[in-house]
Amino acid sequence: MGARLSGASGHAGAAVQQNAEINVTPFVDIMLVLLIIFMVAAPMATVSVRLDLPPAEFPKQPVREPVNVTLQKDGGLYISGRETSLANLAADLCTALGGGACTEERLFVQAQPDASYEQFMTVMNELNAKGFHQVGLINEDFPAR
Repeated sequence: MGARLSGASGHAGAAVQQNAEINVTPFVDIMLVLLIIFMVAAPMATVSVRLDLPPAEFPKQPVREPVNVTLQKDGGLYISGRETSLANLAADLCTALGGGACTEERLFVQAQPDASYEQFMTVMNELNAKGFHQVGLINEDFPAR
């Protein structure tokens, strides 16, 4: 905002009047310059190389249910809800995983909160000794039975 002085500057009762006009000329000049810059620069930002990409195809493999090894607090072992023992763990896992290269499949181990660390490590060492190296640990609340 500017001020305009009316009348002679030496008079004692000279009133100052406000000038409420906004000068938009510099704003318009800047906007036009930016418009021209963007109009020139926009075609340079586009890629002119044409690519023929193959269509996306997803493998049509059946989704298998994960195999869980559950350790109870009393030492009981379960493979996806079926009871097993430490001696039969590897054979029962291969049966549950579908045979073949069963040691290459991923399996998950879950233990009840009251299970001892020794029991848990015994199961993990047995899995490692039998060649099951892709083992995931499940850390969530144990369902009540």
